[in-house]
Amino acid sequence: MSNQHYYTLGRSGLRVSRLSLGAMTFGTEWGWGADKAAAQRLFDAYLDAGGNFIDTADVYTGGTSEQWLGEFIAARQARDQVVLASKFTFNLGPAANPNAGGNGRKNILRAVDDSLRRLGTDYLDLYYLHAWDMLTPVEEVMRTLDDLVRAGKIRHIGLSDVPAWYAARAQTLAEWRGWEPVTALQLQYSLAERNLEHEFTPLATELGMGITAWSPLASGLLSGKYRSDGSGAGRLEAMRDSPNPVFQKFNERNWAIVAELERVAREIDQPMAAVALNWVANRPGVGSVIIGASQPDQLEGNLRALDFTLPAELAARLDAASAPETPFPYFFFTNNMQGMMYGGASVGNKQPGYIRPVLVSGSGAGVS
Repeated sequence: MSNQHYYTLGRSGLRVSRLSLGAMTFGTEWGWGADKAAAQRLFDAYLDAGGNFIDTADVYTGGTSEQWLGEFIAARQARDQVVLASKFTFNLGPAANPNAGGNGRKNILRAVDDSLRRLGTDYLDLYYLHAWDMLTPVEEVMRTLDDLVRAGKIRHIGLSDVPAWYAARAQTLAEWRGWEPVTALQLQYSLAERNLEHEFTPLATELGMGITAWSPLASGLLSGKYRSDGSGAGRLEAMRDSPNPVFQKFNERNWAIVAELERVAREIDQPMAAVALNWVANRPGVGSVIIGASQPDQLEGNLRALDFTLPAELAARLDAASAPETPFPYFFFTNNMQGMMYGGASVGNKQPGYIRPVLVSGSGAGVS
């Protein structure tokens, strides 16, 4: 199966599945998600399909996600097999405590120990800063995470939902001071949300950070369950009035993307969700795509998303339908503006490639 193809993540030796399992749906505390029996089936189905990369966070379902994952991994004795990622930043405390959240050293050291306890393990393969807190100096964050690597509590470092300049400064500091570098950037990426392409794609490929894409189906918008006429029900409909922009997907631009996605999917006889996932997984800089589900049949369909090749002409149609605006200063970096710099001469540009696919088939392993 396609999930037995593994990419090295960023400029590291960590081999991860191209499709990773998101465990944010493990637990029903948020009013949606999978109960424990369903979560167990999702976990088992993912590992049985060859997947090895699992993503969670301390804040997911109030810690239930981490706790259940720890139990599932232990039951299968799969800790060495699984690449386990979690995150810190958000405050889980019942009372106001300014140091029980954010990205300061005090909270990071508290958070990692709590996550390890819930997960029933003594190390994390990848530990993400969940979101920029706009306060903590990046030097404090990177030095603390380097200390955790040296202490053996984490193996690799990731950043999620941070400005590009912050990620660049973090990586440069790590290189300069001999600290553990950033291996992964976890960012929202889908046909409906492509703004990371302005900065993060070249940043990731130039500085050796693999992009792990979250919400590749735009919170379900690209799954085929919603239509512009208002038909369809799901999380987006339930969260229509939420102030969180992640759930504000019903607009004219996105309906045009959904319509083109539906036409492309029909032409190659594939589910809309599979086509949308395939498109994201094959974008430059993407190391892995996080897929979430609350039912096993959803997961099984998503796991087949890389079992086909999306023809170049159809991918180009999706590119055109979903192309983001090119605001200042990014229009200076388009072909027309760049051509003005060289008097019409053809000047090549390097295409940095750090992702090395590894094919594991049967009992043997090789490089494909």
